[in-house]
Amino acid sequence: MNDWLDLDYRPALPQNKEIGIGIIGAGEIVEACHLPAYQMGGLRVVGIFDLNRERAERLAAKFGIAKVYRELDELLLDADVRIVDLAVPARVQPDIAERAAAAGKHMLCQKPLAESYGEAVRIAEACAKHGIKGAVNQQMRWSPSIRASRTIIRRGWLGELLQATIQVNVKQEFANWGWLREMPTLEFMYHSIHYMDAIRFLFGTPEYVYADGARFPGQRTIGETRTLLHVKFPGEARGLIHDNHNHIAGEDDWFATYRFEGTEGIVKGTNGSLYNYPVGREDTLSFHAKAIHEDYWFTPRLHGKWFPHAFMGTMGELMRAVEEEREPENSVADNLETMQMVFGAYLSMRENRPVTLAEIANGANGANGVKG
Repeated sequence: MNDWLDLDYRPALPQNKEIGIGIIGAGEIVEACHLPAYQMGGLRVVGIFDLNRERAERLAAKFGIAKVYRELDELLLDADVRIVDLAVPARVQPDIAERAAAAGKHMLCQKPLAESYGEAVRIAEACAKHGIKGAVNQQMRWSPSIRASRTIIRRGWLGELLQATIQVNVKQEFANWGWLREMPTLEFMYHSIHYMDAIRFLFGTPEYVYADGARFPGQRTIGETRTLLHVKFPGEARGLIHDNHNHIAGEDDWFATYRFEGTEGIVKGTNGSLYNYPVGREDTLSFHAKAIHEDYWFTPRLHGKWFPHAFMGTMGELMRAVEEEREPENSVADNLETMQMVFGAYLSMRENRPVTLAEIANGANGANGVKG
């Protein structure tokens, strides 16, 4: 492949892969994504803790993890653990993150950071107070298509950015996860948060969001499962996220697409992980760039998927930040702006108006404590 067409999308890993990782949580996502990705990357998991010890022991045996901790404090006191991987629900994450920071552990937090913006800020403050590196597991930034799009944008091939569009129409039964059934803040907080972060990663931080969310007749969950989000950036750039998890036809009509447009080029393709779910397939990408060819679509083949390959990216970036003594790209402080988009979306839904990110950051109209 020509060097100019190398889209530099594969996750970067640290030079020292022996930095010890301790995992808090032994749920589905850890088994399906965290641990397979760390094995792919040759990263060293020291031990694992879960309130369900039997499940932690099963994953330890399956993935060759030497230690299963009896208590959380046992993990936090283990000098061999330098990074804590939090794979826990948002409602308990702030307390655990504060304990990990106080113990001097760098941490990779789960998304969403918390169930309120104020609690998310607590995590950022704990990282700053104790001088540790905190990152967030927003893996879509490292999915092949989003990372490759980032390379294309940074090379200037799209010109001035104008439009970011992500559309998803699939069948996903959120009620299969018992804890999500009673969650009043559902789709934006636990799914479209990925698209918000990805669009912000590519286009920058927006000025405001305008959101609408709806249910599907007969759904078994309380929260919204159909959403629309309009995103306004400074200048002429705009974004649109359209997400429906109640598709009524077969999988051959499902779609999960993205399109990023500028004055000089276009990138478009599919998010493969949502096709043939949960197995998924590789992402696709095509791009048109006037600077390279006036009338041609390039279609390079991308290798890897959002699940689990991109999970190497989030942890790898944190480990590299520890090595290089810098803030990670996916830092907790950076992620507060994604959380502002999420909580701004819920405030927008309630009040039927655009909501600026500054309103959430400053706690206007009680937004600092938004939970639903």
